[in-house]
Amino acid sequence: MNEALPPAAPALPHVRRLAFGAPLAWLARGARDLRRQPGIALFYGACFWAMAAVLAAVFRSKPEYTMTIVSGCLLVGPFLAMGLYEVSRRLERGERPDFGSSLTCWQRHLGSMGLLVLVLTLLELLWGRASLVVFAVFFDTGMPSTASVLQAVFNPRNWEFLAVYLVVGGLFAALVFCTTAVSIPMILDRDTDAITAALTSFQAVLQNAGAMLLWGALVVALTLLALWPWSLGLLVVGPWLGHATWHAYRDAVTWD
Repeated sequence: MNEALPPAAPALPHVRRLAFGAPLAWLARGARDLRRQPGIALFYGACFWAMAAVLAAVFRSKPEYTMTIVSGCLLVGPFLAMGLYEVSRRLERGERPDFGSSLTCWQRHLGSMGLLVLVLTLLELLWGRASLVVFAVFFDTGMPSTASVLQAVFNPRNWEFLAVYLVVGGLFAALVFCTTAVSIPMILDRDTDAITAALTSFQAVLQNAGAMLLWGALVVALTLLALWPWSLGLLVVGPWLGHATWHAYRDAVTWD
């Protein structure tokens, strides 16, 4: 009589060592995916452009809430990019991507994504509150409310505000980056629970600090360049970075 076999243990993620220049290869592969599916990429690029337009409107009318909207964009952006990860995943497997599957790919991972959303929402709320506190405590001329906010911010009297604002913003940006560097592509690929995905993402960043610092710098630089003029560059740069992030995950994480 045959004995029942024990259930197979789930595959475990392992972080690879990355070369310092690995992010350049991710961008090259992301550009290739972009060229292969330009129509889908244009839709997501338009979504990123709309987010930038909202950010610009808030900056003009309520600049003290700018950091709150930025953190909200950092929350929404990775989940919006999940559709781009799905396109790259299908291209990698030799399958034909379609627009519908890119829009609904999150439905198969609702539990894991929901918990990760909760964690990132908490970070976003803390970031926004911390930014308002920094404005209230350190800004020398009160809450700015005009288009001359940049002149006020870089006024020598406000150097303490600028230093604290950058430190606080940098800390929260680093936490968001470490949490999402490879976690969302990982959930999409293996339906991993959110805690394992987030911890693996932190491990990938810490074990490959040089490559990940370069990757973060490239993301920031390309995004800033895309904002000029009128944020139109996001139509291309947004989906390009989304596809590249999938390849960052594929290089950084391997499975048993």
